[in-house]
Amino acid sequence: MKKLVLLFASLLAFGANAEGEVTKEVFISPGVVSININHQGESVQLQRNQDRDNEISDFYLKTTRGKIQAMHPFAPHLVETIGELEMIDYVKQHSAGDESILVIDTRTPNWLVFTGAIPTAINIPYTRFKNKEKALEIMEDQLGVQVDDVFDFSYAKTLVMYCNGVWCGQTPAAVKALLKYGYPAAKIKYYRGGMNAWKSLGLTTVNL
Repeated sequence: MKKLVLLFASLLAFGANAEGEVTKEVFISPGVVSININHQGESVQLQRNQDRDNEISDFYLKTTRGKIQAMHPFAPHLVETIGELEMIDYVKQHSAGDESILVIDTRTPNWLVFTGAIPTAINIPYTRFKNKEKALEIMEDQLGVQVDDVFDFSYAKTLVMYCNGVWCGQTPAAVKALLKYGYPAAKIKYYRGGMNAWKSLGLTTVNL
């Protein structure tokens, strides 16, 4: 029994790879420690912090911020809510050259100073989506929408959007504005965990 306890403690301390071998590496998913990402022309290694004593940043320690967002706050619109592994998959696709995907950090710029951003993301503050004139300009210039008397969403990009996390209303506000303008719900993905969850897992961040 004592040996089993020691073995379990060892696995907790060092982790195990896909084959069950004890390792000091911190995994993203079974067998995956890191992924090479192209962020704004530079190579970035996307991984979890490999220091086993690493802790979440002080910025996200407070538990009193904001209001808890629903898991599916856009009903009846079928906007998909995604988690970290799905988010990483979209980052990989965009990094590999899939221009039909756009990762958007919807926070106002002051938040980025303290937390960084998810690799491949661009910053379009939610306030710009709430302003119809600015939103239409963004939709035409960056989101692949033909803005005319009748909007054409045939080439609209898949938007993978996030803000601070489950207590943050910035992405929900941006998504609701886009839906009001007719943006297809099927082409919007909501990463509800946001930067709070991303940082709590020790995942790589970049400066925008």
